[in-house]
Amino acid sequence: MPLLDGQAPHLDRAVDALVESALQRLIDRSRGRARPIVAAAVQTATGGKRFRPRLVLESYLAFSGGPLPSRAVADIAAGFELLHTAFVIHDDVIDQDVVRRGKPNVSGIFRERAESAGAAPHEATLLGDAASILAGDILLYEATRLIATAPVPAARRDGLLDLLDQAILTSAAGELADVEYAVLPGPPAPDAVMAAARDKTAVYSFSAPLQAGALLAGCNGSAQQALAAAGESLGLAFQLVDDLIGAFGTVRQAGRPPGSDLRERKETVLIALARLGDDWSAVEKALVSAGDGESGLIAAQDALEASGVRTQVERLIDLTLATAKKQWSRAALPEAAKTTLTGLARAIQGRVP
Repeated sequence: MPLLDGQAPHLDRAVDALVESALQRLIDRSRGRARPIVAAAVQTATGGKRFRPRLVLESYLAFSGGPLPSRAVADIAAGFELLHTAFVIHDDVIDQDVVRRGKPNVSGIFRERAESAGAAPHEATLLGDAASILAGDILLYEATRLIATAPVPAARRDGLLDLLDQAILTSAAGELADVEYAVLPGPPAPDAVMAAARDKTAVYSFSAPLQAGALLAGCNGSAQQALAAAGESLGLAFQLVDDLIGAFGTVRQAGRPPGSDLRERKETVLIALARLGDDWSAVEKALVSAGDGESGLIAAQDALEASGVRTQVERLIDLTLATAKKQWSRAALPEAAKTTLTGLARAIQGRVP
């Protein structure tokens, strides 16, 4: 279920137009050997949910009460989408994924090209990873350029760059912690895994876009703090739902083969909580065979279900969203902003597989 899907078609069209315009400008500036990398990056940016730029626009409109925003606001909204795409491309390298949304990602595209030209598998992998890192770098720079050059007053630009700094630093720290928990000896505590899950997603996907829209409308102070807190809770709930999708979701929900998190033995909140349960020995044994075809995956899913941990995560999602709603209902925010946050919470809940 796409976030905010169908709630305001005119905003969906505006978001699509501004993102496509930013991507086209990037294509127009690419030359020579850079063009295939840019083309693959643009392909990754095509067809996503695009709820981050939508949040920038919705927040701006909620606090300004005005018409659809200027080109400056549009560029900043597009910048958050390109930031997301850059993170996605780099994340695929970390996870060694070659498929995104059911089709080859940047790594997959360049691996296929290398193999078709006669490269050995390990050489094709090297090329695919290099192309992905470079494509992500290009989009990361472009996102920064869009935000840094937006025609806004200097004070607002400084605030926007502060939001961008925090989003990048927090997401990088969360992503690294996620990898550390997967490779270092000794299981991580559920609270640590939950903190990493929040850091990976919450700031750049929720808090920063919401705050950016409000900042562009001239809002500062307590409202910004309320949006930051709401974004953190929404982002954590979103990532917890992603954990369930990674274990139990369909191809359509996950955009990749079902049960990928279980096959890859990822240290998600789901697994961290399962370790504390009485049935962990049975779950652990089943997880070992999760990568051994469909029957092994089903056995691992059944073991997690039987342990009660899936229900436990679902309750944690409910609690996180309920806490967030209490926070923003008491804050001094425009009703339109509270409506946007409520819609986000409802959409996140609707993604639970």
